[in-house]
Formats: sequence, C-alpha cells, structure tokens
Amino acid sequence: MNLENKVIVITGASSGIGAATAKRLAKAGAKVVLTARREEQLQDLQEEIKANDGEALVVVADVTNKDDMRQVAAKAKSTFGTINGIINNAGVMPLSYIDKLKTEEWDQMVSVNINGVLNGVAAVLPTLMDNKGGHIINISSSAAHSYFPGGAVYCATKAAIKMYSEGLRKELAPKYGINVTSIEPGFTSTELTDTITDDDILDMMKDMQEMTPLQAEDIAEAIYYAMAQPQRANVNDVYVMPTEQH
Repeated sequence: MNLENKVIVITGASSGIGAATAKRLAKAGAKVVLTARREEQLQDLQEEIKANDGEALVVVADVTNKDDMRQVAAKAKSTFGTINGIINNAGVMPLSYIDKLKTEEWDQMVSVNINGVLNGVAAVLPTLMDNKGGHIINISSSAAHSYFPGGAVYCATKAAIKMYSEGLRKELAPKYGINVTSIEPGFTSTELTDTITDDDILDMMKDMQEMTPLQAEDIAEAIYYAMAQPQRANVNDVYVMPTEQH
C-alpha cells in the first residue's frame, strides 16, 4: 500500500528493528505509533522523526498486557483517526540449554514472543476489519525454520508466530483484504542477546562475533518492501540471512 499518511503501530519501537522501522516508514510518509516500555528512548525517537518532518506518537505499553495494547490502539485512533497496520516486533531471546531449567525465562519468551503478538493483533484487528484492509507484520525469525543450540524455546516461539501469521493471512485476507507478512531475519545486531544468562550460550555467541551480522536497517527495508506492495500482492514471508551465516 501507499504508506503516505497511513497509521502504523510498531511494538518494541524503543531500539533495534522497531526503531529502524519507525524511521524508515516515517520517511515514507507513514504516521508511526511508537510503543514499548522505555519511555525515554521512545521520546528520543519521536523527536528524531519529527526533526525529519515525520509524524510520531508515543504510547508506553507492555505487549504482554491486553489492556495496555487496547490503550495503544485507542490513542492511535483518537490522535490519527484510524489504524492501517501493525508491526509486532517486541521480542526477547534469553537462550539457554534445556537442562539448565531456566523456566522463568521460558515463560518470558512465551509471554512476549507469542502472547505479545496475539495482544497486538487483537488490539488493532477490529479497526482493520472495519477498514476492509491493512497490513499485519509479525517479526518471526530464521529460528522458525531450524533449531540451534540453546534455542529450543525461542525457536518454538518463532515457529508459532510463523504459523500464526499464515493462519491470519488465510482467514483475514480473502474476507477483509488484510495483508499479513512474517518477517524472518537471521542473526541481527540488536539488543536481543543482552538477555542471555546462560554462560555456556554466551561462550558460544563469541564464535558468532567473527560473522558480519545483519543490521536493524536491513530488516526495516524488508518490512518496507512488504508493506509497499499493492493490496493485491501479499508477501507471505521475508527470509533474510546474513551473507556469512550458514
């Protein structure tokens, strides 16, 4: 769709892929609704977008809280009049080997990576259905395709989002004209690895430092590509890997 004046909600917008995508879509003329838990970072991003003649609204929210996400949708509509899409980007990746039994971290990944996406979709879907169109972008991962050491739970959450996206597309696109895309990046330079507490995984991650990772801006371009297509063309999946990653 033509992104000029389209209202796009972006979760996890305070850094990484979310922040890069907000800047890319604002550059294309979209009105971006920035949501995350870290207000200061959101406000800094809002000021940067405004300084470049873009429009941005900050709404502090936790994607795991249904009421928070309903408030995001309500404020987006009261400010801009409608919602045309959402980028469910918020995620966590505290990798660990299963035998470490870091069950609280497992729960966190399920809450943010799966329930957070469900809450985001539920918050905006009534408006998209009323509009008979729009775009839902869910950030999955190359981890949805294959397991890697310490990633059993993380991979499972991302595989769930890939399949959920396909279900959304098949149910919503024919009836309501809503496009749905699963974005599946490989190793990307973001804050995701900051949540890892398993020392064995941290040692393994050192081996990846020799590889040139994707940058957040690379994924922002992939998201823009998917969203900029005409409504008749649904980009189901965008699978982006670093050139050096096996």
